[in-house]
Amino acid sequence: MKKIVIALAAILVNAIFAPSASALPVFARQTGFACNQCHFQHYPMLNAFGRSFKAGGFTMIGAQPKVEGDGLSMPDRLNLGVLTTLGIEKVSNGGGLSTDGVTPVDDSVNTPAGGGELSLFFGGRISENAGFLAEMGTAGTAGVTAAKLPMFYDIAEGTHAGLVFVTTDGQGAAHSYETMNTGASAVHKLMNIPGQVNQYVRAFSAAQYLNTATAAQGASFVVNNDNYFVNVGKYAIPAAMGASTKGGSMRMTYMRAAAMFDVAGFDSGVGVQAFRGDDGVLAVATGTEATMVDGQMQGQVGTMPLGVYVSYGVAPVVNFTDAVGNHFNMGGVVDAKSLNIAAEVGVVPGIVTLMASCRAANDGRVSAANENLTDNAVMVGLTYTLAMNMQISLAYTAQSGTAWDAANNVGGVEPAGKTTTALAMMVLF
Repeated sequence: MKKIVIALAAILVNAIFAPSASALPVFARQTGFACNQCHFQHYPMLNAFGRSFKAGGFTMIGAQPKVEGDGLSMPDRLNLGVLTTLGIEKVSNGGGLSTDGVTPVDDSVNTPAGGGELSLFFGGRISENAGFLAEMGTAGTAGVTAAKLPMFYDIAEGTHAGLVFVTTDGQGAAHSYETMNTGASAVHKLMNIPGQVNQYVRAFSAAQYLNTATAAQGASFVVNNDNYFVNVGKYAIPAAMGASTKGGSMRMTYMRAAAMFDVAGFDSGVGVQAFRGDDGVLAVATGTEATMVDGQMQGQVGTMPLGVYVSYGVAPVVNFTDAVGNHFNMGGVVDAKSLNIAAEVGVVPGIVTLMASCRAANDGRVSAANENLTDNAVMVGLTYTLAMNMQISLAYTAQSGTAWDAANNVGGVEPAGKTTTALAMMVLF
């Protein structure tokens, strides 16, 4: 802990000397805007302008030259971007199993080629009404890990409607269209930290605690404007990326609605998110049922940016005629529930943010006395912007509750990862 405090102090002292370089990934190249035009405090959190860009289906273009003709309007080059992450993670009881009794957890050094991320992004404007974004992972076996094609048309002034076709190996059906920063989509989270246990995100977001960030293939119908969006779609959760979704196997329905409004100068929003159906993987499939409600407020307190995020979710025990269990509550014998609250303040605006989050949850299991196992957490962390496209993150998570008691886990041993500490760097260019 002493070393962590010293590291925090050093970062704060040096913050005023951070360079002010601009990031230039895919959409920055297309629009000519620096990353902070679309992001609140830091990537990947969105602000109102970022939501508007996404609502237009990635079609906004700035000074970049276009190739135009009859029915043709696209950038004169294919825009690319690189995301890489690296870092170290220290876990308690390293070498043991997590609370699921299956997943091994240990300390790790995460390089771009192993444990971290090294991804190539490409896409942008296709036409006046269509855009594209794809991610290709290059670590390990290279391949497209996510891709989406939004096609939006104006149905009223400032209101768009259309389809989004999407595939992803681990961001869930919410990847189709999401603009809130509550973790409803795995993309929009406080920090992008590589590692094994993902406890930082699970302390921040109910949707991520309930494991909604699965593989997904399908399409959504979306209506959006500056004040609300609605997203309804049909999806499959393939067993592996590239698995076929033909034969009527898109048996999961994804539903999302959110409203955005001003509260005393704070850019605010509330929403509801629902997954229903089954995963369409096996003849005896697993149900997909979870419901979340969430809200956020983003604004200024004095000179400092402040964001507050709340989410609550339930993944019930599911026993359908044609599906056994719940994909979002695997092994659960009672409903899994999670309430998550988080806040982030820019103590040195644009350079240093401090954050904290807490979780009060039931993990779906029960003790020998038939009592619900509690799974609580507290996370504290910071982000430090070396340059607008280079970010360092430091996070510490401590978990508590009966789900972490040795007596309630395999072999009568306290699970690995009850406390986790991670230091990571993310670079976008």
